[in-house]
Amino acid sequence: MATAAPAPKHRQVYAAVRRDIESGRLRDGARLPSEVVLGQKFGTSRITVSRAMRDLQVAGLIERRAGSGTFVKAVKAATGLSFGLLIPDLGETEIFEPICQGMMGSPLARQHALVWGSPNGGSSKEERAWQMCRQYIDRRVSGVFFAPPEEALHQDDVNLRIVEALDAARIPVVLLDRPALPYPRRGHHDLVGIDNRRAGYMITEHLTSLGSSRVAFVAVPQAAATVDAREAGYREALYAANLQIARELAVRLDPSESAAVEKFMRTARPDAVVCANDRTAARLMPTLLRLGYAIPDSVRLVGIDDVEYAGLLPVPLTTLRQPTQQIGDVALGVMLERVARTDFPPRDVQLHCELVVRESCGSS
Repeated sequence: MATAAPAPKHRQVYAAVRRDIESGRLRDGARLPSEVVLGQKFGTSRITVSRAMRDLQVAGLIERRAGSGTFVKAVKAATGLSFGLLIPDLGETEIFEPICQGMMGSPLARQHALVWGSPNGGSSKEERAWQMCRQYIDRRVSGVFFAPPEEALHQDDVNLRIVEALDAARIPVVLLDRPALPYPRRGHHDLVGIDNRRAGYMITEHLTSLGSSRVAFVAVPQAAATVDAREAGYREALYAANLQIARELAVRLDPSESAAVEKFMRTARPDAVVCANDRTAARLMPTLLRLGYAIPDSVRLVGIDDVEYAGLLPVPLTTLRQPTQQIGDVALGVMLERVARTDFPPRDVQLHCELVVRESCGSS
């Protein structure tokens, strides 16, 4: 198994400055050294330092004052707030638990409360999501972190109903991982996640660099809008590699259903498969093995997310690692800024993924 590469230099600078802030070495209101001085200290470029400073600013830890410099941010205006966690897929989609841990572990969380909704039953995911939305409105929470549900029959209608209700109640919303509306529609809410298009490109490019020439993309029906973005990146990577973008290679199916998978493999004849996420890969892998396909000898298989069990599958999975705890940390900073500046333009904050190479792609 390949050893994980060291963190990018800008993340090292970010982590070091953050430690100084959290330890009290850099106090509230303290002025940071210039980017040139920090670059000399860490042995890196000013561009790299500037990127780390931007991440620290998004996390709500520093503020830049035009003509004065960069200062440790004192969060005093918004104290004792309560934020609702509206995550219907919690427990089903594995990335959300560490995202919540990232929020709770943030130094910004010490002054505030995170509230967990508790729907009273409900026959569907959509009904439970709506119940939690109503609970938060009734409790007059200061903001809601919303991860729109996927794999639900009327998910777009439900997601729109929820954000409109929260807007009507004047409760700020920060979206986690995925938009509430399908592409190309864009709501007016902040979103914190990864660049899903880039993720689809990166993982597909890894397969083409290994010599795969007939690469497929597999997702489940009614997946989140993030999956559409990942498929777009997959197609771009094939185009860049001058490979065929065949209609039969990109499918939505139940990865646990042997008949559907067998028909797809026989018709499309892929030599590699990009799964929309690790959950899909974890369901597809045993089906392929049951049908007699050796991984990676017969077909390479990769995913996206690097959930906890990705390295424990029958064939350890090559994937892209989402910085889930950092997503939670940054999301809390974005929420506090949104509470303080309701007129601020909506933002998409996209964090970077890391390629984790294991046996399933045949290169480790």
